Amino acid sequence: MTSRDAVPDLAALRPLLPSPLCESADGRLERRGVRLLLKRDDLIHPELIGNKWRKLAPNLTAAAGRTVVTFGGAYSNHLRATAAAGRLLGLPTVGVVRGQELAERPLNPSLARCVADGMRLHFVDRSTYRRKSEPSTLAAVLRAAGAQDAHVVPDGGSNALAVQGCRALGEELRGRADVVAVACGTGGTLAGLAAGLGPGARALGVPVLRGGFLGAEVRALQSAAFGGPRGDWSLEERFHFGGYARTTPALESFAADFEDRHGIPVERLYVAKMLYALVALAEEGAFARGTTVAAVVTGAPFTG
Repeated sequence: MTSRDAVPDLAALRPLLPSPLCESADGRLERRGVRLLLKRDDLIHPELIGNKWRKLAPNLTAAAGRTVVTFGGAYSNHLRATAAAGRLLGLPTVGVVRGQELAERPLNPSLARCVADGMRLHFVDRSTYRRKSEPSTLAAVLRAAGAQDAHVVPDGGSNALAVQGCRALGEELRGRADVVAVACGTGGTLAGLAAGLGPGARALGVPVLRGGFLGAEVRALQSAAFGGPRGDWSLEERFHFGGYARTTPALESFAADFEDRHGIPVERLYVAKMLYALVALAEEGAFARGTTVAAVVTGAPFTG
């Protein structure tokens, strides 16, 4: 069990770093002269998968044995990853869940997994959740959850520490690809990836939420982490398929076909949208012939 003020031993969890980079021949891209690589961050750790490891590791170190409080919706991948980290490292965790009404309902499989991993859930109404970044609201939530001294990680895990952790992703890909694509929720992975890539390469973010707000978020995260903008990055905002946690029959069909073609499981809410975007962009001629594109596989399907 991790004691207060003790730094958890993340190395004991034996992460697979750097994660594998695999060539993945795909005729749809090859016809356009585009080479596809898959950056298998989904293989870093069986429970702290992909960008969840990269974001959480520096935050867990900073927690130094204190309770970790974080935020998310009823199906949050981030909540599950934080709960698993708490179990593996002996850290107490609290998940602040959006939707007070959920407290009166049976737990869905995602939240049930959090509880099984030792996370204490604290439900708040949606108005309070929207204001959680305000210092007075955050302080009230922490008091109500009995976690005033906790280390706080925002929803999605994206803060300055997380962005610094994701910079290693870009460093692992330096000189290996011209374009590196990643699905985006809160922007932290893209912010760090772009900072680590170095000159001559571009990071391409594919937002999975509607709204057009992510560019400002990425710039703010880079300022918080590095003091200003870093790297060459852009967003392709046409492939959210209706918004977070939404899919369509076309996306489901594409993901199943990609699994058959390449023999890897495709997570639907993030990874499938990014891969779909890459194929569509290649078919539109968005990449010059001879371009090497690396797709970051940031997660794996939730099996319940």
